[in-house]
Amino acid sequence: MPSSADGWARCGKRADEGIRHEKTRMNRNYFKLRLPASGWGRGALLLLITGLLGLGVLSCGTVHRSVVILPNVPGANYIGSKECEQCHEDLYRDFQTADHARLIAPGPNALNAGCESCHGPCSLHSDSGGDVKPPFSFASGGRPAANSYGARLAVPPSRSTETVCFQCHTDVRGKFNLPSHHPVPEGNMSCIDCHSPHKGSIYIGGGTQLLSENESCMRCHPAQRGPYVFEHEALREGCTICHTAHGSVNAKLLTERDANLCLKCHFQQVSGGRLLIGGSDHTRRLQQGTCWSAGCHEAVHGSRVSPSLRF
Repeated sequence: MPSSADGWARCGKRADEGIRHEKTRMNRNYFKLRLPASGWGRGALLLLITGLLGLGVLSCGTVHRSVVILPNVPGANYIGSKECEQCHEDLYRDFQTADHARLIAPGPNALNAGCESCHGPCSLHSDSGGDVKPPFSFASGGRPAANSYGARLAVPPSRSTETVCFQCHTDVRGKFNLPSHHPVPEGNMSCIDCHSPHKGSIYIGGGTQLLSENESCMRCHPAQRGPYVFEHEALREGCTICHTAHGSVNAKLLTERDANLCLKCHFQQVSGGRLLIGGSDHTRRLQQGTCWSAGCHEAVHGSRVSPSLRF
């Protein structure tokens, strides 16, 4: 017969197995999702889970469109850029690569309004087979009216294109009112001299090409292109490292008016009461004026004879 000690041992073993079994059951139930018993509670929980999943999908998505508020023109409706393809096949094909092709009208029935975002609602233009011109674009109050022969001005009036651009780019309009600016308000330049509205990147030269940003500037400023024996490395970063594109309170469209412009890249050190820049003592030199106007680094874009860009 088993002794009392063996009985106690068997009882203790069964108790330990029961405790382990209960722990395993509790751990499994801990990770189970228990839906509420009531139908309302279960529906609310499912709706919450669906909303969280939808939010995760939206947060990982990429937005390829920009919503714009388009002006209303009495008697005309927006018909979408697809309708323009019927007559302007080449323009429509190239426009699919343009930055402005991303523009759409707001609302549940949003249209791809890239063309009409500049040219206005073109329902009358489309229905008339082109006899009625689009309401906006190449004049201060709209397109020039056609005469009895259907002819129009070969050269649009000055600042007509800018009037259309400024309808959306109001911040750029303000920059052109600053003391130093490109001569767009005077009519000597147009927005499309630097920006291509119908094809490719809005920056002429292409958005991903090497030095494409500089290429837009070099078309009018070839003297700054070089080549130089001793180049200014800042040119590799682009002209807008030192200049603003539209307007500035500083002369020559500079982002800073004094030596602080140079000190953004050329770090200064203080050693023994001296101000060192590039290992050279500039304590007295900085008091004489800006780096490029104090008789020091006058060849700011590059030099063919001076490694320190003196001349």
